[in-house]
Amino acid sequence: MPMQPKRDVATVSPEGKPLGRLIDGVVIRYATTQVDDRGTLCEILNPAWGVHPAPFSYVYQFTIRPGKVKGWHIHHQHDDRIFLSQGTAKVVLYDERPKSPTYGMVNEIYRTDAHRSMMVIPSYVWHAHQNLGTSDALFISMPTRAYDHAAPDVFRLPLENDVIPYKFDQRLGW
Repeated sequence: MPMQPKRDVATVSPEGKPLGRLIDGVVIRYATTQVDDRGTLCEILNPAWGVHPAPFSYVYQFTIRPGKVKGWHIHHQHDDRIFLSQGTAKVVLYDERPKSPTYGMVNEIYRTDAHRSMMVIPSYVWHAHQNLGTSDALFISMPTRAYDHAAPDVFRLPLENDVIPYKFDQRLGW
């Protein structure tokens, strides 16, 4: 019997908003980039938006080289608030919180500077970022707690592990 084509499943609304369920506590706030003859301006995080209640305590930026993955890591004492400023990336999340309504769920979220956003990643949610572009991806991070050099709140697993049910690979598309 010949193979039958399979209909695509809807992943976004007609307005372009993702339809998939996010891990409990994950927030994505899309940003607007203002453009004029001098350049651009893009607000990253404003307390008036109510995206996250914690005050600003620490801000840093990081990059990921093309094709590279940073992860898996998790924090126990703070939430991450990460803004994608430049590039194209895939963020993979895994909810390891036993009391969470999304315990065991994996999210695969694609982010791009064509539609900038700030993402909140709660503590105890494993995460990894993969640069899908051809130039460095640039992120601005505003965690809810400053980095403690003497006792870092960062716990890591290798990309290949038996804890997180996700494998990074080179997918060929359809």
